[in-house]
Amino acid sequence: MPSVGKPLPHDSAVGHVTGSAQYVDDLPRREGELHIDFVGAPITSGCVRSIDLTVARAVPGVVCLLTHNDLSGPNHFGPILSDEPFLVEGEISYLGQPIVVIGAESAAAAKQACQLVQLECEERVAVLTIDEALQAESFIGPKQRMTSPAAEDDDAFASALRDAPHTLSGRFYSNGQEQFYFETQAALAEPGEAKTIKIISSTQNPTEAQAVVAEALGLGLHQVVCECPRMGGGFGGKETQSSLTAVMAAMVAQHTGRPARLVLDRGVDMRITGKRHAYQTDYHIAFDRQGRLLAAQFDYYSNGGAFADLSTSIMDRTLFHAENAYHIPRLRLTGQVCRTNLPPNTAFRGFGGPQAIAVIESCLQEIAQVVGRDAFDVRRLNLYRDGDPQQSVTQYGQIVRDHMLEEIFDQLADSSDYRQRMAAVDEFNRTSPTQVKGIAISAVKFGIAFTTKFLNQANALVNVYTDGTVQVSTGGTEMGQGLNTKIRQLVADEFGLAPECVRMMTTSTEKNHNTSPTAASAGTDLNGAAALHACRQIIDRMKQYAADLFSADIKDIRLEEGFVFDQRHSSHRHAFGEFCAMARRERVDLGARGFFITPGIDYNPDTGRGSPFFYFTTGAAVAEVTIDRFTGELQCDRADLLMDVGRMINPGVDRGQVIGGFIQGVGWVTDEQLRYDDTGQLLSTGPTTYKIPNITDLPRTLNINFIDNPKHQINIRQSKAVGEPPLMLGLAVWLAARHAVSSVANGQRFDLAIPATSEELLMTLTKIST
Repeated sequence: MPSVGKPLPHDSAVGHVTGSAQYVDDLPRREGELHIDFVGAPITSGCVRSIDLTVARAVPGVVCLLTHNDLSGPNHFGPILSDEPFLVEGEISYLGQPIVVIGAESAAAAKQACQLVQLECEERVAVLTIDEALQAESFIGPKQRMTSPAAEDDDAFASALRDAPHTLSGRFYSNGQEQFYFETQAALAEPGEAKTIKIISSTQNPTEAQAVVAEALGLGLHQVVCECPRMGGGFGGKETQSSLTAVMAAMVAQHTGRPARLVLDRGVDMRITGKRHAYQTDYHIAFDRQGRLLAAQFDYYSNGGAFADLSTSIMDRTLFHAENAYHIPRLRLTGQVCRTNLPPNTAFRGFGGPQAIAVIESCLQEIAQVVGRDAFDVRRLNLYRDGDPQQSVTQYGQIVRDHMLEEIFDQLADSSDYRQRMAAVDEFNRTSPTQVKGIAISAVKFGIAFTTKFLNQANALVNVYTDGTVQVSTGGTEMGQGLNTKIRQLVADEFGLAPECVRMMTTSTEKNHNTSPTAASAGTDLNGAAALHACRQIIDRMKQYAADLFSADIKDIRLEEGFVFDQRHSSHRHAFGEFCAMARRERVDLGARGFFITPGIDYNPDTGRGSPFFYFTTGAAVAEVTIDRFTGELQCDRADLLMDVGRMINPGVDRGQVIGGFIQGVGWVTDEQLRYDDTGQLLSTGPTTYKIPNITDLPRTLNINFIDNPKHQINIRQSKAVGEPPLMLGLAVWLAARHAVSSVANGQRFDLAIPATSEELLMTLTKIST
């Protein structure tokens, strides 16, 4: 029986539940293994005048103390701009920035040595916020721009804004968000023969970890192997920032000739790693009396932190998602990444999309109030329309096709009882003196592909053994999202085998080279397709051998239900394993390397025109909330989600991704508040001071449904990516909170930032009431 389309359990589900699944810190201690710690910068901005290691070096058990002078290669790295030092060389750019790496026989000795390193530093005024960066003209990269064809003429665009029946302008703030992966940044380095290094890393990007370690240590890529057995979560936070941990471990291993391991504790991890970017957006929108969007300008500013990391690419995706699921005829966009003295911010599920989508969704909510219409109807009016040449083209020229946005809205309105519940909410707010309710809908249209074209590739290695079992290796990394489970199902079905006959191997640069990160929601699309390409090469050889063996036509050979047979002659039949053993004796190659490149990707960044995405994943959510007027406490009463994710390879995994993504989005817009003091010190450094959603934050009623889309005929098995898009639907909860507050605002405008914590809601309600 085919396994694709079945909700098979996650490959590691039993290990996760029982605690037997091993992560980097669980791996057995190697003989002679050293513990690693490091000394971080004690100030936020300035420079190091001197480093004295004398006292620290005398601590019993300390084996090495390393600075930038001990690097064999250059002291800089970065995925786009190579502007970040591995270890401070002089300039200090953020609090906690690594300066000295220590290897010791015990964790206690390493920590004691850290406390005895003597630093003389000169402090300077730090730049911490977007406003401070704008004032100081402190930026990363040039200002990015995107303009729709109809907005290119200055006079016509100005006229569209000036002469519109209505306009709306303002400034929107969204704060950052901590990835809060359960497993912190971790790496184990093992030196080998001929100056080789093996890194076992909790990373979404083994190829980059391999390359960065090789560069730092002055080695060739062929001398470094990076493995990732699994991660305890990533969410983008281990796409680039796992590299620094790997380098520190590799430095100690190279200098001592001994294995070395570094596992950050939660507080250190949160203090020195990047988050989702905080954004400040200035907007000016023109619309007609029905609420139809006519023209808009959005100027985005992000807090990139001290170094570039992926910030400019994240801003690219912000510009690509400025309009979300809504067509805006005339659209002008700018984006500027600000350089500040915070740890370099980085990828996080959505990769700049959530910050853009939050702005347009908030604006549409306000537009509905201005024109006196239900926000559902205003959104429905502005949706992209499949097949409509006037309302199906994005600002960058890609046609949004084969979607069901209008059908999603109409079906969700019925299944969620939106109209009836809106009336009930209005009645509740007229009579309740202590609570207010709100209900809202939001949408998502999320482009699937890396916006950096060359990353849209993958390779896979498939080996079929003579007992009929199969090993599969890809460059994809498993971080709990079910990538390996889905690929195992795809491969099993391709060979006509039970999933138990297929094993996914540890991700390693030794088997899969030059790979892309597992990111952009494209892990299954890329690696699954590469694995199928390898399978089909093997199957072609097997079928040719079977045709010769059975004296049959190759088109009549089938691989199904664990057998290889000639469908026209029932006696011509062998068990799969038996057949593989026979094929090997006849020297048939039962292994293959597959390769896949995403088709149809054609975007010119110089002109801002083209098709950067393979397709779009779409969906919508309706959420209802209740807010206590005297405490600001928010409870999500109900959420209804409807998504088009194509034909699901594993419905159980996909449903889990939708729920998890949605709740993570709810956390971003309600509870998760990053708090810093005036020096740039992060105050929210763990679960006691940084509130991620828990069981009580779940909607009391949560309905997850999927719409069938027969128009979607591309991608493997007509599936769609599901990792990132649901996160944006968490905005429905924030919009519902905004609707609740508006019920007591008597028509006056008010600002509500992200996250809308209980404190933020209480202050907003108090301000409106006084």
